[in-house]
Amino acid sequence: MTTIIKINQTQIHQLDLSPVVNVIEKFDKSSEILNLEQEITFQIDYAREETDPRELSEISEVRLWFIALDSLYPWLPFCLNWREGELARYVAMLVPHQFNRSEGIQYNQEALDIWIMQKTFILHRWLKQQGIKTNSRLKAMTQIFGYDLDDYLFELL
Repeated sequence: MTTIIKINQTQIHQLDLSPVVNVIEKFDKSSEILNLEQEITFQIDYAREETDPRELSEISEVRLWFIALDSLYPWLPFCLNWREGELARYVAMLVPHQFNRSEGIQYNQEALDIWIMQKTFILHRWLKQQGIKTNSRLKAMTQIFGYDLDDYLFELL
Protein backbone atom coordinates (compact mmCIF):
# COMPACT_ATOMS: atom_id res chain seq x y z
CA MET A 1 0.00 0.00 0.00
CA THR A 2 1.48 3.32 -1.04
CA THR A 3 1.51 6.19 1.44
CA ILE A 4 1.23 9.50 -0.40
CA ILE A 5 2.53 12.54 1.45
CA LYS A 6 1.31 15.82 0.00
CA ILE A 7 3.64 18.81 0.20
CA ASN A 8 2.64 22.31 -0.89
CA GLN A 9 4.55 25.47 -1.71
CA THR A 10 3.87 27.12 1.65
CA GLN A 11 5.23 24.12 3.54
CA ILE A 12 8.31 24.15 1.34
CA HIS A 13 8.96 27.85 1.86
CA GLN A 14 8.48 27.52 5.64
CA LEU A 15 10.56 24.32 5.87
CA ASP A 16 7.48 22.75 7.41
CA LEU A 17 8.19 19.03 7.66
CA SER A 18 4.96 18.23 9.52
CA PRO A 19 3.34 16.26 6.67
CA VAL A 20 6.18 13.72 6.90
CA VAL A 21 6.59 13.93 10.67
CA ASN A 22 2.90 13.11 11.15
CA VAL A 23 3.18 9.96 9.02
CA ILE A 24 6.48 8.78 10.49
CA GLU A 25 5.46 9.38 14.11
CA LYS A 26 2.21 7.47 13.64
CA PHE A 27 4.18 4.39 12.57
CA ASP A 28 7.13 4.96 14.89
CA LYS A 29 4.95 5.22 18.01
CA SER A 30 3.29 1.92 17.20
CA SER A 31 6.68 0.29 16.49
CA GLU A 32 5.51 -0.46 12.95
CA ILE A 33 7.96 1.79 11.11
CA LEU A 34 9.14 -1.19 9.04
CA ASN A 35 5.65 -1.33 7.51
CA LEU A 36 6.62 1.80 5.57
CA GLU A 37 9.33 -0.07 3.65
CA GLN A 38 9.22 1.24 0.05
CA GLU A 39 5.78 2.77 0.63
CA ILE A 40 6.20 6.56 0.70
CA THR A 41 5.61 8.72 -2.35
CA PHE A 42 5.67 12.51 -2.32
CA GLN A 43 3.09 14.56 -4.16
CA ILE A 44 4.65 18.01 -4.49
CA ASP A 45 2.47 20.97 -5.39
CA TYR A 46 4.88 23.75 -6.31
CA ALA A 47 3.70 26.42 -8.74
CA ARG A 48 6.05 27.52 -11.51
CA GLU A 49 5.79 29.85 -14.45
CA GLU A 50 4.76 28.08 -17.64
CA THR A 51 8.10 29.07 -19.16
CA ASP A 52 10.12 27.66 -16.25
CA PRO A 53 11.76 24.51 -17.63
CA ARG A 54 13.28 23.38 -14.31
CA GLU A 55 12.50 20.08 -12.69
CA LEU A 56 11.51 20.25 -9.01
CA SER A 57 14.97 19.03 -8.00
CA GLU A 58 16.45 22.07 -9.71
CA ILE A 59 14.51 24.53 -7.54
CA SER A 60 16.61 25.57 -4.56
CA GLU A 61 13.66 25.99 -2.17
CA VAL A 62 12.44 22.46 -2.90
CA ARG A 63 15.92 21.04 -2.52
CA LEU A 64 16.37 22.85 0.81
CA TRP A 65 13.15 21.32 2.11
CA PHE A 66 14.43 17.84 1.23
CA ILE A 67 17.81 18.56 2.82
CA ALA A 68 15.99 19.49 6.03
CA LEU A 69 13.91 16.32 5.77
CA ASP A 70 16.97 14.16 5.20
CA SER A 71 18.67 15.64 8.25
CA LEU A 72 15.64 14.74 10.39
CA TYR A 73 15.14 11.22 8.99
CA PRO A 74 18.43 10.10 7.43
CA TRP A 75 17.03 6.57 7.08
CA LEU A 76 14.03 7.73 5.00
CA PRO A 77 15.31 6.16 1.73
CA PHE A 78 14.27 2.81 3.23
CA CYS A 79 10.66 4.03 3.20
CA LEU A 80 10.55 5.53 -0.29
CA ASN A 81 8.70 3.79 -3.11
CA TRP A 82 11.67 2.66 -5.20
CA ARG A 83 9.46 1.01 -7.83
CA GLU A 84 7.85 4.33 -8.69
CA GLY A 85 11.15 6.21 -8.95
CA GLU A 86 10.74 8.02 -5.64
CA LEU A 87 14.23 7.06 -4.46
CA ALA A 88 15.85 8.46 -7.62
CA ARG A 89 13.90 11.71 -7.26
CA TYR A 90 14.82 11.95 -3.57
CA VAL A 91 18.50 11.49 -4.39
CA ALA A 92 18.20 14.18 -7.07
CA MET A 93 17.05 16.55 -4.33
CA LEU A 94 20.24 15.87 -2.35
CA VAL A 95 22.97 15.11 -4.91
CA PRO A 96 24.18 17.54 -7.60
CA HIS A 97 23.06 16.39 -11.04
CA GLN A 98 22.10 17.41 -14.54
CA PHE A 99 19.20 16.34 -16.70
CA ASN A 100 19.85 14.79 -20.05
CA ARG A 101 16.80 14.63 -22.31
CA SER A 102 17.70 11.18 -23.64
CA GLU A 103 19.41 9.63 -20.59
CA GLY A 104 17.51 11.24 -17.71
CA ILE A 105 19.22 12.21 -14.44
CA GLN A 106 23.01 12.31 -14.58
CA TYR A 107 24.28 12.51 -11.00
CA ASN A 108 27.65 14.01 -10.14
CA GLN A 109 29.51 10.74 -9.69
CA GLU A 110 31.69 11.73 -6.74
CA ALA A 111 28.75 13.26 -4.88
CA LEU A 112 26.67 10.14 -5.55
CA ASP A 113 29.52 7.94 -4.26
CA ILE A 114 29.58 9.90 -1.02
CA TRP A 115 25.79 9.85 -0.66
CA ILE A 116 25.59 6.09 -1.29
CA MET A 117 28.24 5.29 1.29
CA GLN A 118 26.78 7.65 3.88
CA LYS A 119 23.30 6.15 3.46
CA THR A 120 24.74 2.63 3.55
CA PHE A 121 26.35 3.35 6.93
CA ILE A 122 23.23 5.07 8.29
CA LEU A 123 20.79 2.45 7.05
CA HIS A 124 22.97 -0.47 8.11
CA ARG A 125 22.99 0.82 11.69
CA TRP A 126 19.28 1.75 11.63
CA LEU A 127 18.21 -1.63 10.21
CA LYS A 128 20.20 -3.44 12.90
CA GLN A 129 18.42 -1.32 15.52
CA GLN A 130 15.12 -2.43 13.96
CA GLY A 131 16.18 -6.08 14.28
CA ILE A 132 16.98 -6.61 10.59
CA LYS A 133 20.34 -8.31 10.18
CA THR A 134 20.29 -8.98 6.42
CA ASN A 135 22.04 -6.61 4.02
CA SER A 136 19.95 -7.51 0.96
CA ARG A 137 17.83 -4.36 1.25
CA LEU A 138 20.91 -2.14 1.27
CA LYS A 139 22.42 -3.99 -1.66
CA ALA A 140 19.18 -3.61 -3.63
CA MET A 141 19.03 0.11 -2.90
CA THR A 142 22.58 0.74 -4.05
CA GLN A 143 22.14 -1.43 -7.15
CA ILE A 144 19.50 1.01 -8.37
CA PHE A 145 22.38 3.46 -8.81
CA GLY A 146 24.80 0.93 -10.30
CA TYR A 147 26.69 -0.01 -7.13
CA ASP A 148 27.47 -3.58 -6.16
CA LEU A 149 28.47 -3.62 -2.50
CA ASP A 150 30.68 -6.46 -1.34
CA ASP A 151 29.70 -8.42 1.78
CA TYR A 152 33.10 -7.57 3.24
CA LEU A 153 32.03 -3.94 3.60
CA PHE A 154 29.23 -5.02 5.94
CA GLU A 155 31.66 -7.11 7.99
CA LEU A 156 33.60 -3.91 8.62
CA LEU A 157 30.50 -2.18 9.88
